[in-house]
Amino acid sequence: MTTQSVRGRSLGSRPALRQTCWLAAGLALGFLIPFVLTDRLRVPRDLYYGIYALIVAAFIALWARDTDQPLGEMIRRRWKLAVMLGVGCAVLLAVVVTRTDAGTGRPSGLAFVGALAWRGLVYGATDGLFLSAFPILAVFAAAGPRIGGRAPRKVAVGLVALCASLAMTAAYHVGYRDFRSSKLVKPLTGDLIWSAPTLVTLNPVGAVISHVGLHMAAVSYSYETDIFLPPHDVLPPHEAPFAAR
Repeated sequence: MTTQSVRGRSLGSRPALRQTCWLAAGLALGFLIPFVLTDRLRVPRDLYYGIYALIVAAFIALWARDTDQPLGEMIRRRWKLAVMLGVGCAVLLAVVVTRTDAGTGRPSGLAFVGALAWRGLVYGATDGLFLSAFPILAVFAAAGPRIGGRAPRKVAVGLVALCASLAMTAAYHVGYRDFRSSKLVKPLTGDLIWSAPTLVTLNPVGAVISHVGLHMAAVSYSYETDIFLPPHDVLPPHEAPFAAR
């Protein structure tokens, strides 16, 4: 083996190694955000959502810049199909909320609009981007041109990407005290649904729409849920900024 071929192989492996490092960093960050902010510091829920969204936005921007990921191109990729699948999965997840969680009281008027925007749209989009879109896109970026046009390779990479998304979802949720239990099964099951649009299209918009739909349904139907809008033990419901009246 020549020096040139060894050097070429080393250069070719760097994108995969870099993406793997970012995935590991994402897993660690996913656990630490809820563990530090809610389990240790007991940051109020709606303030926590804002901090979480800012951290994730910075992380995704740094990942895209460091690994040369074209975010604009990703958003345009098969966008019609991504939106269609995202809406379909959002509806399915809304049905899951109404069938598996008890209905509760919720705010009204502007408080309800604020809760939909903050807990539904902002928090839902952040979750969808970080827990699903990022790990899936990172795995496919790590595979790079080696996927080729062969269906078996694409399926294999897709399975690895789905496992990465499940790992992110698990790491994030065990950061919350009450998800270190059998409750972890529910978000892992949900991940199989909200990851599908991005897994099929490699467009982050699909997972974001799916997750926003889940959170919108939770805010509308099961506002005081102990599953869909963690953290659940930071503030009593009546003390929250968007509390039901």
